Amino acid sequence: MTHRLILHPLTEAEATAVIRAGVRSPGYPSAANIEAAADFLTIHRFRGNPHPFGTYEIRLRDSGRPVGTAGFNRPLDEDGMTTIRYEVAESAQGLGYATEAARALLKIAHLKGARMIRGSAHRDNVASQKVMEGAGMVFSFADDHERFYSTDWENQSEAPSAESLGSATPGIGTGAAVSTRPRSRQR
Repeated sequence: MTHRLILHPLTEAEATAVIRAGVRSPGYPSAANIEAAADFLTIHRFRGNPHPFGTYEIRLRDSGRPVGTAGFNRPLDEDGMTTIRYEVAESAQGLGYATEAARALLKIAHLKGARMIRGSAHRDNVASQKVMEGAGMVFSFADDHERFYSTDWENQSEAPSAESLGSATPGIGTGAAVSTRPRSRQR
């Protein structure tokens, strides 16, 4: 949980409901939210429940209204690495929700043993790049299409402070999620 958001881990039933709801642009769910829910169900079926490294629905803390999804593209690999994604409904963009959700995800990942989190955004998607930078990720490199970011805790002299990851403690098991671009473009 953050000051304004709840990161709610999707369940199988909730992910199925997101898919069945269909796209409700400019609201929630978007095509990217539906893709995130479908990916969660696929991982759940073949590997079991991926939480805390799964998909979260971003809900406004004051109303409980969902405004997007955020999460990890897969469970941690053998090196303690995974990738982040986020997608905020068009109607909720520009309010800092994606950055707030990304900070909470980084804190969850660090507390649960991740050594590195990576992300990418299309070169033209400056908003998503700012989300990763605002969440504490550092630019790593770019190719012809994307800019890549990472948070590498293993190679830092000390673990990140609560302030560097965001002062609010995410409510694992009660949270919510948000994003600024389709998951298929975020890694």
